Amino acid sequence: MSPTPSGILRSTDTGIDLEITRAIAAPREDVWASLTESDRTALWYGPWERVFDNAIRVQLTFEEGTPWMDMHVEACEPPRRLAVTSDGWDLEAVLAEVGDGTTITFIQHFRDAEGLGDIGPGWEYYLDMLIASRDGLPLPNFDDYYPSQKEYYSSLLPR
Repeated sequence: MSPTPSGILRSTDTGIDLEITRAIAAPREDVWASLTESDRTALWYGPWERVFDNAIRVQLTFEEGTPWMDMHVEACEPPRRLAVTSDGWDLEAVLAEVGDGTTITFIQHFRDAEGLGDIGPGWEYYLDMLIASRDGLPLPNFDDYYPSQKEYYSSLLPR
């Protein structure tokens, strides 16, 4: 059975934001480490290395060919907010304490949300990868997310 998509779109002054939220039963500082420590990002997204200043390279180990992607760290506000950009991708993660756990809200900022039907399922997959890697669970299979969630994400766009 395919996981249920949960992303929403919000209008902004500059375009549209895709937001996907997950609750994680762990302190915010520990979740922050899963987003910012290379050995921990390697478990669910890919390892990274600093190139210089705010420039990093991330290896996308769960993508075909395990390519490297150059990224720029736009904001790093431990343990609350991380924002990065790369080749037209404008991404942000916001962490909030909720009781004994943490809520992570992943945000992709779009000008026009072109390709949302293809992009949304990928972020659902990666956030579930984050949770599975933290909880010691089997990692999800991307085929359970795409193309089954494509229509949901495409339907979020204004017609």
